[in-house]
Amino acid sequence: MNKSKKIYIAGHTGMAGSAIWRHLEKAGYTNLIGRTSAALDLENQKTVAQFFNIEKPEVLIIAAAKVGGILANIEQPYDFLMKNLLIQNNLIENAHRFGVQKLIFLGSSCIYPKFCAQPIKEDYLLTGTLEPTNESYAIAKIAGLKACEALRNQFDKDFVSLMPTNLYGEWDNFDLNSSHVIPAMIKKFHEAKLNDQASVTLWGTGTPMREFMYVKDLASAVCFALENNLEEPVYNVGVGEDLSIKDLALLIQKVTGHKGEIVWDVSKPDGTPRKILDIQKLNALGWSAQTQLEEGLKMTYKWFLKRYDKL
Repeated sequence: MNKSKKIYIAGHTGMAGSAIWRHLEKAGYTNLIGRTSAALDLENQKTVAQFFNIEKPEVLIIAAAKVGGILANIEQPYDFLMKNLLIQNNLIENAHRFGVQKLIFLGSSCIYPKFCAQPIKEDYLLTGTLEPTNESYAIAKIAGLKACEALRNQFDKDFVSLMPTNLYGEWDNFDLNSSHVIPAMIKKFHEAKLNDQASVTLWGTGTPMREFMYVKDLASAVCFALENNLEEPVYNVGVGEDLSIKDLALLIQKVTGHKGEIVWDVSKPDGTPRKILDIQKLNALGWSAQTQLEEGLKMTYKWFLKRYDKL
């Protein structure tokens, strides 16, 4: 990959997009472009087409999406479906129309069936029903993956989809109404510690098993995909290890220094019982995650503390 190629990172201010930007900049890429949502409405077909016509990016990385945790997905299913469809359809179609040479589409491990075999292989897509609490988001991401795969098959495009496991890290969303599990726990434990070690109430039973990847490892996977010709249309990206939500809570409690009680609200949903990705395909090509969970959590909490008053 020529490091002077014009690379448009859609969603460059979000957790994943900003990590990708920093990684590519550090790797010597000199022609990165991005637009904030205020400057470019990715849901508007006309303005996205105008942007591609003027800027003519040679590479597109799609890290833009409407994302959120279980509560946000339950309360806003239409938004999660339609906004993500609009964003990715506009980007993928204009990448095709304006001759983008390489496209990397970021999906999510929630695209896979709720009860499929573990670890989850890429081949398990569309072999069963989805987890109801994030079905709308998953359907949108499946549509984006299939659009890239169709363009690859019909027009011989170098378009590839990466399906990362659950991400966490710097610039995550710490709003308790819309955040994912790790940032929500970090904020809850931190605020309980400040409140005389108050108890912390968490959703569900704590028994589901989950895999978590530090966002800087995703950025390195995107760079790997950028610099190599990947022969398959879809690759899982993960760490190959999981733990229970209860063990995750204990680890975050340790990292934050909270000493109070943890209360589990079993009236709230658990979600999928277990979700760990089979990452053999990408590992076999030479990429692997490098960050241990506790190390990544410590770096994330350190970042959180510096910005707590602004989050």
